[in-house]
Amino acid sequence: MNYQSLLKQYWGYDDFRGIQREIIESIGSGHDTLGLMPTGGGKSITFQVPALAQEGTCIVITPLIALMKDQVDHLLRRGIRAAAIYSGLTHEEIIVTLENCIFGNVRILYVSPERLSSELFQTKLRHMRVSFITVDEAHCISQWGYDFRPSYLEIAKIRKLVPDAPVLALTATATPAVVKDIQDKLTLKAERTFNVFRMSFERTNLTYVVRHTTDKRKELIHILSSVKGTAIVYARSRRRTKEFSEMLNEAGIPATFYHAGLDTTVKDERQQAWQHDQVRVMVSTNAFGMGIDKPDVRLVIHIDCPDSIEAYFQEAGRAGRDGFKAYAVLLYNDADERKLEKRIADTFPEKDYIRQVYEHLAYFYQIGVGSGYNHTFEFNIDKFCHTFRHFPIQVDSALKILNRAGYIEYTEEQDNQARVMFTIGRNDLYRLENTSPNEEKIITALLRNYGGLFTDYNYIDESFIASQTQLEPHQVYMTLKGLSQRHILHFIPQKKTPYIRYTQRREDMEHIMLPPAVYEERKKQYEERIHAVIKYATNDQVCRSRQLLRYFGEDDSHDCHLCDVCLAHRPEGKVTEARFTNAMEQILARLDDGKPHPITDLRDIQLPTDELDAALEYLLQEETIRQDDGLLTRH
Repeated sequence: MNYQSLLKQYWGYDDFRGIQREIIESIGSGHDTLGLMPTGGGKSITFQVPALAQEGTCIVITPLIALMKDQVDHLLRRGIRAAAIYSGLTHEEIIVTLENCIFGNVRILYVSPERLSSELFQTKLRHMRVSFITVDEAHCISQWGYDFRPSYLEIAKIRKLVPDAPVLALTATATPAVVKDIQDKLTLKAERTFNVFRMSFERTNLTYVVRHTTDKRKELIHILSSVKGTAIVYARSRRRTKEFSEMLNEAGIPATFYHAGLDTTVKDERQQAWQHDQVRVMVSTNAFGMGIDKPDVRLVIHIDCPDSIEAYFQEAGRAGRDGFKAYAVLLYNDADERKLEKRIADTFPEKDYIRQVYEHLAYFYQIGVGSGYNHTFEFNIDKFCHTFRHFPIQVDSALKILNRAGYIEYTEEQDNQARVMFTIGRNDLYRLENTSPNEEKIITALLRNYGGLFTDYNYIDESFIASQTQLEPHQVYMTLKGLSQRHILHFIPQKKTPYIRYTQRREDMEHIMLPPAVYEERKKQYEERIHAVIKYATNDQVCRSRQLLRYFGEDDSHDCHLCDVCLAHRPEGKVTEARFTNAMEQILARLDDGKPHPITDLRDIQLPTDELDAALEYLLQEETIRQDDGLLTRH
């Protein structure tokens, strides 16, 4: 296969990067393949190129709906036939998409893992010609992974339906134990083994810093004032994203905030504003970032510690994907260790407490012992906690453990897409008077793109209507609400609702069994991950980059000479004061003309890399020079 010509034809690149070619040739030859690539390593190319080179449909399993939509849009613009199936599509839309795959009209099909277990999908899959299966975020299949998702276990069952299709598993965060577990979970036959390709997780352009501070707010403003460029600030709670965003705006730093509880239209607006540099800083929970393609992020700052090194590494890795200098900063103080330890108790409450939550759930829904099997209920966690005097964090954790134990299925905040039905007849609609231009545009778009609106509710995509009408998403939302208030149509806005389904008949509380694999073993794993974060934040003797790489099994690493630890322990023989001063003078002389210079200009200076890096780091920190979009300028 001439993979390189496909790369050039559809993406405009002359050659592959890193281990892309090896992965592509392996999966193209029919071998089960595992690719370990850091964030920004170009994962999508490794399955999109071979998908074009082979007959049939490549099925891509990913949990990220925003990423699905984004990648499908990009592929369609390149003339590549792609589609996606996710929650919110109508039954008819799903059938049409799957049948297009059967008829060979789709080369790449994105599917959420929850869809794999549906009878409709499995029935249609049997009639498809599947080139290969791609498992994105493959660490989610591992019980040892930081982000284990039970729905990923369905992939092994899917393989049995298409046994001749090889699997390509991709991940950017996997310890050696997780790498082994991914292969064990995805191996179809004992004699088949995975070809494993590893790309070093080292990011030479990304400087990791832990800043110990008693005043995180002051330190955050100081860092953002010292280092220019686009930034992401990660906070633990939704409330803190709003608080820190408001604080930054008051300090004259343009910021907005983002979390999973916002309306889709609001999230889209804020993401676009940040993406197009209308605001500089996005303050967010971990709901933001996956699949976001903005390469020029100069700063990622964590004001709260994540639960694991894997999560931190993935979030920090969103900085500097353009290859230019960037920073990942963790703000830490003595209170953080206590907060991290408390998360263990919150995430794994006592077994008796979990049984009590199960009992109260039965009271909440009035389910007697021996009944309730397969019944599904909307779950209002605030009402439940108020009724039985619980705290939401512990209830959420208890329900997740009961889910893993097989007693219930707990679906967190499932997206229910917006719905519309006209409440007046078609003739009455045409006779309407006093409609605004926006109302006319939206009514026309609804009639053109959706059928059966006069007889039943129809799921609609507000973002799609916005693109069709050239309106902003919030204008679409407000106009639909106005039409609903005028009784022209009935509009049910999109909402996020958790669901609980009883997967077996209700048991007596004392009969609830929580085996070690569900409770003790997973608690031990969680404790180890929490303590690894504490160790990283408090270890000021070993290079930050080296600590992270060792966690992921890269023992043959070296000091970065740029992080806070390396700068504090710079060996005198390595970069003497005289050499350090010489390096600074040569950099400043290069920038003496007052013009912006690409950072690559410094390569001409005939000095060791560590001396140049140390001097450059110092000059940037002291604001003697500044860096914008890879260009250096002397102040």
